[in-house]
Amino acid sequence: MRTLLDLVLPAACAGCGRSGADWCAACAATLSGPPVRVWPRTDPGIPCWALGSYAGPARRAVIAAKERGRRDLATPLGAALAGALAELRSPRLPLVLVPAPSRGMAARRRGGDPVARAAAVAARWLPDSQLMPLLRMGRGVRDSVGLTPAERARNLKGRVTTAPGSAADWGVPANAEVVLIDDVLTTGATARESVRALERAGLPTRGVLVTCAA
Repeated sequence: MRTLLDLVLPAACAGCGRSGADWCAACAATLSGPPVRVWPRTDPGIPCWALGSYAGPARRAVIAAKERGRRDLATPLGAALAGALAELRSPRLPLVLVPAPSRGMAARRRGGDPVARAAAVAARWLPDSQLMPLLRMGRGVRDSVGLTPAERARNLKGRVTTAPGSAADWGVPANAEVVLIDDVLTTGATARESVRALERAGLPTRGVLVTCAA
């Protein structure tokens, strides 16, 4: 369907709406700077970094990828994540990227997980790195839109788990740097529960990297 539409309508940048490109150079530049350290209200206990704030072209791109089926944005967003990870990682250690979990219903409605798609692109750009979608969202988790920070924390508490097994079962290198990847960091509740779930499975997380911080 996307290909058919492109034959009829000119491509429009997801960040600014200009015709001629899915993601223009000017909008790409907004995510190309060094990653910014952020401190969410709900502290996950590890450093958190963002490519930029949840505003302007970055916000529109995240919404387009998440809510409007723009699967093509996985490539530019993943490349931007890779650029930030290249600055943050230790060059001599293997890197494991773990996408933050999403509700199964939401992922099905979106035709897949846009965070996992972007993280997969980032892993392909970086040497000695791999994607491991290990986290699961349990039953009973509500949509977080409209919830207060305290409600978000209660909504997720104990409901983020990992795939069956442990770090050894998954083949994670013993010296790997593990980074949690997400699209938007708001209160930090998802990051905290994700980090806790990975730690319970014997997989300590070095940091969190998101496209945008609200």
